[in-house]
Amino acid sequence: MPSPTAPAPPVGALLRRYEDPGDPLSCRPVTLGLLNRGYRLATTRGAYFLKHHLDGDHEAIARQHRATQRLQALGVPVAPPVVDARGGTVAVIGGRCYALHPWVDGRHRDGAHLSASQSRRLGSLLGLVHTCLEQVMDRHRTEQREDAYESADPAETFVLIDELLALARSARPRDALDALAEHRLLERRTLLELHAHRRPPPASAGGWVHGDFHPLNLLYRGAEPAAIVDWDRLGVQPRAEEAVRAAAIFFVQPAGELELAKVRAYARAYRHATGADTAELAAAVHRVWWERLNDFWILRWRYQLHDRRADPQFAAVSALAVWWTSRYEAVRDAFAT
Repeated sequence: MPSPTAPAPPVGALLRRYEDPGDPLSCRPVTLGLLNRGYRLATTRGAYFLKHHLDGDHEAIARQHRATQRLQALGVPVAPPVVDARGGTVAVIGGRCYALHPWVDGRHRDGAHLSASQSRRLGSLLGLVHTCLEQVMDRHRTEQREDAYESADPAETFVLIDELLALARSARPRDALDALAEHRLLERRTLLELHAHRRPPPASAGGWVHGDFHPLNLLYRGAEPAAIVDWDRLGVQPRAEEAVRAAAIFFVQPAGELELAKVRAYARAYRHATGADTAELAAAVHRVWWERLNDFWILRWRYQLHDRRADPQFAAVSALAVWWTSRYEAVRDAFAT
């Protein structure tokens, strides 16, 4: 977990690597995250997004940068990094990795702010990302073993539920979220006992994906997508699962229900853009449903990492798993018909 007071980035040393970037005027934090830190850097030449990559994996960062450069050439809305005077995009200063990107003026929009036609546009956009990644990434990296994508083991989930229950019950001072956490953990244990026999088999249809496609990583300018950002989780996964996972974030309502009419429009556009068939989407729905049924990442952050930034999401996320289970066929049909 990052420190609450992050050290200021080395703006002067960074800017000296670029040809005429302007003199620095201000550098303000944008977000603090587990994967990176971001800053809005203003200079006499304009505005930039300064990204501090916390993982420090130079090779992986450079691969992400090359991918966005190639995707931009194919018409995907992205914001590739600024190339420095030596032709590089990753600056290692004091043992830390930084990158400079053009600042993109835009806003985030979730499914509540998208019309049916914009939902179709979103599905087409993710389909474009997947088909273009297939063109620009090394094909040999997509070769995966048949058992590469195992689904969650309910036996392990039951152990985790017991651990989280103990932590929720012992929390002091106890608040409303602790009570809701206890209720949802007990409820989820019952659901898993009823549906443990539905654990999906390993998935094998892997392809390159963004890895974290959700409203906070997509900027709109007006009604049109302006840039897909934060490619830190670029990797090989079952592509249709990213489509389902993204829809479950974009189109979830505060009460934990999905806007299935918009999901249907989105999914049809995605299938048309990628050529994915209904069977692939139906299998992806089943695997993501199972993933949600076994996943407690927000409570793990709260109780094990003592990080409460995701707490506001818990009510809707935890309700979705229950609602999805009760409306399983309707959700599957929205994605696959």
